Amino acid sequence: MSGQPIGIIGAGAWGTALASVMAQNHAEVLLWALEPEVVEAVNAGEGNPLYLPNLALPPQIRATGNLADMAACSALLLVTPAQHLRGTLERLPETDAPLLLCAKGIEAGTQMLVSEVVAELRPNNPLAVLSGPTFAHEVAAGKPTAITLACESEAMGKLLMRLVATPAFRPYWSDDVVGAEIGGAGKNVLAIGCGVVDGAGLGLNARAALIARGFAEMQRYGLARGAQAETLAGLSGLGDLVLTCSSENSRNFSLGRGLGQGKAAADLMADRRTVAEGAFTAPVLLQSAQSLDVEMPIVAAVCALLDGSANVGQVVEALLSRPLKAER
Repeated sequence: MSGQPIGIIGAGAWGTALASVMAQNHAEVLLWALEPEVVEAVNAGEGNPLYLPNLALPPQIRATGNLADMAACSALLLVTPAQHLRGTLERLPETDAPLLLCAKGIEAGTQMLVSEVVAELRPNNPLAVLSGPTFAHEVAAGKPTAITLACESEAMGKLLMRLVATPAFRPYWSDDVVGAEIGGAGKNVLAIGCGVVDGAGLGLNARAALIARGFAEMQRYGLARGAQAETLAGLSGLGDLVLTCSSENSRNFSLGRGLGQGKAAADLMADRRTVAEGAFTAPVLLQSAQSLDVEMPIVAAVCALLDGSANVGQVVEALLSRPLKAER
């Protein structure tokens, strides 16, 4: 790209992990953080103990709390939570840098995908989506990771792949931006469901069934919004779904596990340091699916548990009493 720094907007666990990866390829990485204590810790060489403790960050990472500083970057990775992305972009100075979207979700109120929000606010910036099965602590530790980099332009996609790729961090290009986003958003909701299964002690058979039937829901919705089936079955869809539905390292799975144990959603989400995006995506996804006449009973069940309108026994009974049908 140039001698300019590469920028990461959002210094949570995932943003910090991405900064660590980008430091392998770039002489300077600029990390924007909302919290002054994170800026201070990173610049003091103490890493990011608030969001990703016990990780020594490379010296070429510098933190800032001033969004105006990010205008000097050659490319920007947007890692702020989906529901806060619009506000962040509205405060970000104008820049012609490519924007790589690393948040997963659907905007409440508008039912817009993250890429649609960015395209509305920054129509002249090259746009890509970075999504796939990625636990931040494993990426930061340099463990092998494969992701989807979705960008309509193959030429820009190849350029951005070279920008982010390292020996252990391998991107695959796709031209299906919508599919990459829907996989990332939908899997978070379904991971909550799998956590409920675990917390309620419903067994591994039930979890496998939920993953398979949840994937069918995600495919129906994705195809209705113009996604490609191959993308939904790839890293950013099925790959990410399997990861987040099978580990307590997933914040969404952990939230669901607490719900399965009878805890209240509000209590489980009180810690603002860990954002379970699926909790915010679930009602928006359900509303969007209903507007498209797409049936998503598992997503509806997760919504009922999150808003407290049903308990685990009731949603399980409702799902198991649905009419017998062909597997589609």
